[in-house]
Order: sequence, then structure tokens, then C-alpha cells
Amino acid sequence: MAGSEIISGLPSAKGLLARACTVAEIVSLVESTKWADSLTAREVETLSRYLHVCDAQKDTVIVREGGREPYLCLLVEGRVRIVKEGTGRAAKRIGFAEAGRIVGEMSLIDGEPRSASIIAEQPSTLVVLTGEAFARLSSEIPRLAIKVLLKVSKLISQRLRQTSGALVDYLGE
Repeated sequence: MAGSEIISGLPSAKGLLARACTVAEIVSLVESTKWADSLTAREVETLSRYLHVCDAQKDTVIVREGGREPYLCLLVEGRVRIVKEGTGRAAKRIGFAEAGRIVGEMSLIDGEPRSASIIAEQPSTLVVLTGEAFARLSSEIPRLAIKVLLKVSKLISQRLRQTSGALVDYLGE
């Protein structure tokens, strides 16, 4: 894959470039995070055949709120901020993510428009699973797709519990 090739299922954004990588290089990137801890070495290698690597320059919009492209990103290097449009369309920072975190996973699961934007705060490297690649994985190796889905579902559940815990402090009686 050429460094400037557009990955099917991933929007083209100025400052977001696909990087040509071997399966072994993708395995190394995935294994550099804790995200691979619950997968066997063989599963990581197999999953890596469905993944792409992208580099994002500082201030690149990796995910745009309202966008409909289903993909998730494993942040391997760098830091991103998560922003959401508030009342009056003013964007507010609602969080950040650093290396080892998954971002953008909800649209891969529910197919709904993006609920927030994700912007690179510094040059970042991402391992990307597109909706198209996830559909192929589900068809070709359903057991591995279920493991990925369970992993993402647990992550979403953990984030909902954290948000509910934080929200209770803002609610009146």
C-alpha cells in the first residue's frame, strides 16, 4: 500500500496518511499496547491482516462528529483530544486518549453517526479497523470477530460506568 493511498472505509482527511506496513510490523504495533493482552499471538497475527496503519499530523481530525464512516482506531503513539459540539455549536473538549487506547469504536458497533470528533494533539500513529474489514473478519473468522466485539463491548461498558459515576455528582436530588 502506498503511503498516500486512501483506505476504503476511512475518510480522507488532510494530515491523515496510510502507511505501508507488513503484517509483522502491524503485529508489533498492536502488541506494543495492552489491547492485545487477551488475544493469542496467532490471533493478533490473524487480526493484523485486517488492520491498516495511519499517521496523523498534529491537529488532524481523525473522526468528525456526525460522520458516518464505521471504523475504530487503536492509538499506538501520540495523544488525541475528544471534542463534542455543545449548545450553539461551540465545540467543547470532553476527554483525551493516549497510546494504548481505542477511539471511535461506537460507530463500528452501532452504525450511527459519530457522537464526537477526535483530533490529534500531537503527531500520532493509529492502527485502524474499518467497518468493511470487520465485516470480512466476521464472515471469514467469526470466532475472532466475536472476541474483538466482546473486547470493544467491555470497553464501551466501562466508559458508560465511568460516565454514570461522574454524572451522578452533577445531578440534583
